[in-house]
Amino acid sequence: MSGSSGEGERKLTMEEELQLRFGPGKQRYPGEMPALDGGERTRPPVEQPPVVAREIVALMLLVALCDLTIYRGQGYAGLGALFVAAPLLLMLGMVRRKFDRSCGLLAPLLGLLAIRLFWCGSPLAVLIGLALLCGYAMALSGLRPYVLQAIVFAGHLVSAGHRGLHHYSQTLGRFSPAILRGNVFAIVLPAMTLVAFGTIFVMANPDLVKSFNSGWAWIVEALESWTSQVQGMEILFCVGVGWLGAGLLRPDVQQVVASDGSDYVSVESAKSPLYDAVRNTLVMVIGLFAVYLVFEFATLWFRVFPKGFHYSGYAHEGAAWLTVALGLATLMLSILFRDTILDDPRLPWLKKLAWAWSAENLLLALAVFNRLFIYVGFNGMTQMRVIGLLGVASVLGGFALVVWKIAQHRNFVWLIRRQLWTVSFAAYLFAVLPVDAFVNSYNVNRILAGDPAPSVQISEHPTSSEGLLFLSPLLDCSNETIRDGIRALLDQKLDEAEARSLEQQRLGWTAMQCADERLLVHLRPQPGDPARSVNAEQRTSAFAKFRKYAYQWY
Repeated sequence: MSGSSGEGERKLTMEEELQLRFGPGKQRYPGEMPALDGGERTRPPVEQPPVVAREIVALMLLVALCDLTIYRGQGYAGLGALFVAAPLLLMLGMVRRKFDRSCGLLAPLLGLLAIRLFWCGSPLAVLIGLALLCGYAMALSGLRPYVLQAIVFAGHLVSAGHRGLHHYSQTLGRFSPAILRGNVFAIVLPAMTLVAFGTIFVMANPDLVKSFNSGWAWIVEALESWTSQVQGMEILFCVGVGWLGAGLLRPDVQQVVASDGSDYVSVESAKSPLYDAVRNTLVMVIGLFAVYLVFEFATLWFRVFPKGFHYSGYAHEGAAWLTVALGLATLMLSILFRDTILDDPRLPWLKKLAWAWSAENLLLALAVFNRLFIYVGFNGMTQMRVIGLLGVASVLGGFALVVWKIAQHRNFVWLIRRQLWTVSFAAYLFAVLPVDAFVNSYNVNRILAGDPAPSVQISEHPTSSEGLLFLSPLLDCSNETIRDGIRALLDQKLDEAEARSLEQQRLGWTAMQCADERLLVHLRPQPGDPARSVNAEQRTSAFAKFRKYAYQWY
């Protein structure tokens, strides 16, 4: 009986074994194996790709590049060079390149950012460059550079670098000469014998003694010179860069993938108990927004504002509050249309209500833009108003993503990823675009057209060398107070540019800024120009008079 019973039994296949262990509807990470003892599931150790010569060369060049442009670097030009060369070295050195299609977007973004750093850099541009470089390394390894996944990727660089360096040491140990892996005495005895007889032969010839002494002195001086320049912190810096560089070249892709979420949402017809609450909420906000939009358009559109109008309260603080309302509407739509609501057969009616509210939110966004432009029309453009415009555009873009999510039945993970991309791209635009040039050019044109109010943005807000390049047309302004104040300001900036140019020459090419050099050439007097005022008291007096005059529009 036992024999016949044994013949009737069938050995389980591997897939059936996995189904029994995991269940039919459960997911496994790629390469994940079940725990045969009933414990936790484990992942097999990650197989390291073989070490190739170009990987070692790329890592050494990356360490040298970071030492030159970061540790020994003195400014933004060196960091710009880093963001150009580092992606090329990563592409050269990464063994398992998979090239996610986002590589084709991140590479030009890094190049444009590098140009910006050479022209007129900023700390924000440097931070964004480091984030883009991390995303580029992810894309080279086949990962999509989502913002949250990039944080996970960066968090695993230390552990990935440790595994990479350990693999390097094992590989180099296998390729070392056999004599080095043998008895240490087999190395020491021949070396001591060579030194002993070599010393005797040198001492027997006075000319060799003289040549040996001079050569030895040159070696000692070179070593002293090198050690005097290389500091302990620099060595630690290079070790740290090498460690992280190994992590970039050999990223822990499995750990990043394990933290990923699914983009798929199954839609099965089933009535949701939340349907009534969602429907009533949408009807309520549609009515509220309709009433408010009528009030907004009746009070702030197509009217001439009287003297003493509270521009700051309506156009500045009010625009901020309406932006919060847009953000809250985006969050509410994201929360309302998820989980069981997307499976409800009455979803088409909810979608119609969502489209109506979306149309009202679009009108609300136009109202926010209108308030910002009211403030700009009052006393000109500033950096913060550019940030406000980009911020409102980001919120509007995020709302459009929510609408797309509802229409296409995407899940919350899909939405968060795209919204973080939207905010990140807005920050990138602010760092790369010539904001100071745009701001000052706009204000100067307004002043020359007969509206002196934007002069307060020049007197009260500092600007970069890029922005100063656009102030010189005001030297021909018909308003004497503005003309003399701008001349005093530019004379002072010329002295600062002269001193900065000498300092940059002393520090080297990594400190170079093309905008500073262009400003220096632009401000230096040309034949026929009015004589510069070198009297500090006269400059201070002229600029103080200009500030007092412009402050009436603050």
